[in-house]
Amino acid sequence: MLDRKQGKPIFRQIAETLQQDIQQHYQAGDCLPSEQELADRFSVNRHTLRRGIDELVSLGLVERVHGKGVFVLDAPVDYAIGKHSRFTENLEALGKTSDSRLLRKLEIKAKGNVAKMLQIAEGDAVLWLETLRKVDDKPFCVISHYLPIARLGEGIRDYETGSLHAFFKNMGLKPVRLGSTVSATLPLDEDGLLLAMPRHLPVLRVKTVNVDVKTQKPIEYSLARFRADRAQISINIE
Repeated sequence: MLDRKQGKPIFRQIAETLQQDIQQHYQAGDCLPSEQELADRFSVNRHTLRRGIDELVSLGLVERVHGKGVFVLDAPVDYAIGKHSRFTENLEALGKTSDSRLLRKLEIKAKGNVAKMLQIAEGDAVLWLETLRKVDDKPFCVISHYLPIARLGEGIRDYETGSLHAFFKNMGLKPVRLGSTVSATLPLDEDGLLLAMPRHLPVLRVKTVNVDVKTQKPIEYSLARFRADRAQISINIE
């Protein structure tokens, strides 16, 4: 029941009640009752009811599908970051299916932060890869990979698809995560389109440096952008 005397806005109380309902009684893909049914349940007008649903949309719990209704979204995937953690292995451990698609592959000259993170000189050749990762066939993250060609050898140019770190291992390299930093920001236009997400929802930006275990020199600097409503980042200290 709503408490009209406690001072908390009615629409927010509606959102909190529906959030509890979703957690306890709904699965991803389920449709909520119609706006009129919910408005009748809470004894409010549809405008107030919509504001409550807007709260759930902003939290990434539901999405509106024009002409069909309001649908429950998947719970965030608990994505663990550790010294040896890898994208595919992480998701397989959770019983999720994953897919990686190479969007572009270009040779560029290192500059600024890329040169700094890879510990190479500005102007050195770098292979820039852009990949789109899906989880259970839904867009999950976009990753920019920067690879120092001179340090990795010409063979790195042959990468086309699949696990990049498995490709490293086939080259005789053993990548280990040196460190990662996590921040939040609104998506760039292209990222928003690739991730099929609303522009008002944030992405989680994860910057990572991987070194080769033998040389302890950086062999990859990556910048991943995760849908914040579909990813929950866990930092594992090993």
